[in-house]
Amino acid sequence: MVAAHEVPVPDENAGTARDLRMATFRLSRRLRSERGLDTMTDAQFAVLATLKGHGPHTLGELAEREHVTAPSMNRTVNCLEEPGFVTRTPDESDRRKVIIDITPAGRTLVTETVRRRDLWLAAVVADLSPAQRKTLADAAALMSEVAAG
Repeated sequence: MVAAHEVPVPDENAGTARDLRMATFRLSRRLRSERGLDTMTDAQFAVLATLKGHGPHTLGELAEREHVTAPSMNRTVNCLEEPGFVTRTPDESDRRKVIIDITPAGRTLVTETVRRRDLWLAAVVADLSPAQRKTLADAAALMSEVAAG
């Protein structure tokens, strides 16, 4: 099987692919700027969101999920543990492992960040015409399909 990045892009799609990539990148950057805590990094927020959405993980599981090394994830978790956004608990079945879990303060921070991002995006979308909103809704469905592979 050929990986998607190895498939040559027909010339007639290159411009669309570039425009879509750049628009997605800009929108993502703008959404990330809406945070519940300005000093939190994107990597730290991603860990909190993972823990909120998927439950407790070991350090290794978090590192694998976020595609980083265990030492890098350990630094990220340390930064989240100090202000009380996560806890570490020894694994009852294997004392060599530590379970990382989100605290109520961490959950509140994730909820607030998502709320801010949704509010910003809803306000921007509200200024669009009904036809533009329909186009965005259709594009969102298509982008989800493309992302699913």
